[in-house]
Amino acid sequence: MTILTNVMSEMSTEVVAEATEGAVALFTANNIWMMLATALVFIMHLGFAGVEAGFGQSKNTVNILFKNTITPIIGLLTYYICGFNLMYPGFAEGDAGIFGFAGPFLDAGDGASIDYAGGGYTYWTDFLFQGMFAATAATIVSGAIAERVKVSAYMIFTVIYVGLVYPWLGSWKWGAGWLDMMGFYDFAGSTLVHSVGGWGALAGIIIIGPRLGKYVDGKVIDKPGASVPLAVIGVFLLWLGWFGFNGGSVLSADPDLTSYVLVTTCLAACTGGLFGFFTAKIVFKRMDLGMVLNGILAGLVGITAGADVVSVPSALIIGAVAGVLVVLSAITLDKFKLDDVVGAVSVHLTCGIWGTLAVGIFGIGEFSFMTQLIGVLAYGAVAFPIAFILFYILKLTIGVRVSEQHETEGLDSHEHGIRGYTIIYDE
Repeated sequence: MTILTNVMSEMSTEVVAEATEGAVALFTANNIWMMLATALVFIMHLGFAGVEAGFGQSKNTVNILFKNTITPIIGLLTYYICGFNLMYPGFAEGDAGIFGFAGPFLDAGDGASIDYAGGGYTYWTDFLFQGMFAATAATIVSGAIAERVKVSAYMIFTVIYVGLVYPWLGSWKWGAGWLDMMGFYDFAGSTLVHSVGGWGALAGIIIIGPRLGKYVDGKVIDKPGASVPLAVIGVFLLWLGWFGFNGGSVLSADPDLTSYVLVTTCLAACTGGLFGFFTAKIVFKRMDLGMVLNGILAGLVGITAGADVVSVPSALIIGAVAGVLVVLSAITLDKFKLDDVVGAVSVHLTCGIWGTLAVGIFGIGEFSFMTQLIGVLAYGAVAFPIAFILFYILKLTIGVRVSEQHETEGLDSHEHGIRGYTIIYDE
């Protein structure tokens, strides 16, 4: 009997050891994928910089690149100081309510162990992954108000909007807040990231006004971009980054769900670009590359809310509708003389709203269209007024717009002392 007991004890120990090794291996694989996804989201900042610099005028290239460089710096630092613990207060589900805060700075505690986040990743990976998301919200604003905004005003806005507003609003869903308790669903941020950034962009272009000479005698005057190839590269970098943006939002290396999310994401991007092309061809009577590019981004934004809960055919429809909407939205903004340099409001706000509502239409499971609508309205009712007030206060104090001379001659030479494109001939 003793021999049998010893054998069974040894077998039990081996089983436990194997199970532990398996859990550690899974934890390692999950964390590696999450770190890779973090790097892919980081690459999106280069994509945003390329799109904005490509669509912007050559005389403002350095200014645009400066803003896109300073944005992730501000975003990560403010997320370290207070944003992470504001967005994820660490309370039990539902306890965060409308507002929760776990204190300033980071405190890993036991976060580096396998016990954190169900063995999916470490505390440090969690912070960095979510911090990359935070910075993108401000980058959306940057593109819309490019070529006439003061860098100082933009930086102050970014500190407040990304450091306080974005994480607070994000806690309503991702921090187990009141919308999460209602059943509101936003997988990777069609509303939490893109619409929040889009509302800020809309407030900015209203307060700052259009670029000089953009609207003349009822006509829309095109401003030639500095580099179409750079804009194309930027869009493809953003598409690449979305592999981490949506794929990483699975929050593990689950091979089935991660691969499925990447399929729905990519197919929505394809139909977004295709229907952006079709719609622009009908409306503008030309094969508009810009609308194809923004159609791709529109499809990506649209699928982000429900990439894990919609069928593949539904993903195709969501992307196609987003491709149509982004063109119609851009036309509507121009009718109201709302000058958006890169189409950020149309891509991120319009299609972010559509994607969030689409979960209530196409989502496989218990999803309510009314709950999705309540979430969209709640974010708009708070994000837009706050952004509007911030820009208005900045306008009354330090000013938000550069001088007419600086705008006409270019921000690079006046604001930064160098130009983005310089050709020097040896004498």
